[in-house]
Amino acid sequence: MPAIRITLRRSLAAAAALPLLAVALTACGYGSEAKKDDKVAPAAKGEKIGGLDEVKIGYFANVTHATALVGLQEGLIQKELGGTAIKPQVFNAGPSEIEALNAGAIDIGWIGPSPSINGFTKSKGQNLRIISGSASGGVSLVVNSDKIKSLDDLKGKRIATPQLGNTQDVALLNYLSEKGLKVDANTGKGDVTVVRQDNKEIPASFESGALDGAWVPEPTASKLVAGGGKVLLDEKKLWKDGKFVITNVIVSQKFLEEHPDVVEAVLRGSVKTNAWITANPDKAKASINSRLKADSGKELPAEVIDPAFKNVELLNDPLASTLRDEADHAVKAGLLEDPVLDGIYDLTLLNKVLKAEGQPAVADAGLGVK
Repeated sequence: MPAIRITLRRSLAAAAALPLLAVALTACGYGSEAKKDDKVAPAAKGEKIGGLDEVKIGYFANVTHATALVGLQEGLIQKELGGTAIKPQVFNAGPSEIEALNAGAIDIGWIGPSPSINGFTKSKGQNLRIISGSASGGVSLVVNSDKIKSLDDLKGKRIATPQLGNTQDVALLNYLSEKGLKVDANTGKGDVTVVRQDNKEIPASFESGALDGAWVPEPTASKLVAGGGKVLLDEKKLWKDGKFVITNVIVSQKFLEEHPDVVEAVLRGSVKTNAWITANPDKAKASINSRLKADSGKELPAEVIDPAFKNVELLNDPLASTLRDEADHAVKAGLLEDPVLDGIYDLTLLNKVLKAEGQPAVADAGLGVK
């Protein structure tokens, strides 16, 4: 199946960083509950799967989470669930979503690799499974070109990421380390000052001059460019073949064990949504904007949604081999000591869905359940 590219900033969130941080939860608890009207969240209809009333699904209001945004907006996931209703919750970054998963506030979530790794590690492999891929790419380092002319000009500058330990935070810290620049992972202080700030607040801080740059996912990256910033580095240039997992799908192990039929239905909806986006790119952009307006009250202008959508690649493959590298990055960044990866994947239901859709199976790079 052809993949769609969309510039997505790496929304990777390192939940294993929890001991280093007081997780910043939103005012509405773990996440903001998405608004519910017939247009935004089509009503559940028909027979409930396994008699289950609802499934709680988490995601970010990011273009890198296009599968979730479109799947919910168009009712493609709800259609597969019949009378089992979706209860959506929106998050800013991965650590908060992992906390919600651990607390039972969500059952399934679209999330970055770093929080997945960290959450799995902190629970000693007991809290979650990665059950599908969703997107690759879509993360950039955007800077004020008056202050930063090249990648050699980062020392002494203030660079933002969405949250301590999130996927972009790990990526930035790892990159700075490779450049020989020292930063304390916990405080963000060092040769470069790493500022952890909500995606929604970063553009205003950047335009005010409080930030010199930001390593962020889409659409925040394109917002910064629209506000006068310059893309200094597209993260996909750091990866072999330009591919790295930015968003995957996780599920609570308890929920997977108790409701595999519901999980399979969500995965059917996810796979069909990616196919629909591939076949309907213009409609998909409009759908993303409709969902973002429902969740945040604002649509994205064309100068933001167009480049953001262009630079993200949607896919069902979790790109499992890149997860090992991301775990190594978290270790080098000082956010993780001894990552647990064995058993983090269970792609059984995804491959069942892919076979039914006439698509090839995907691999877990030897990190699947035994």
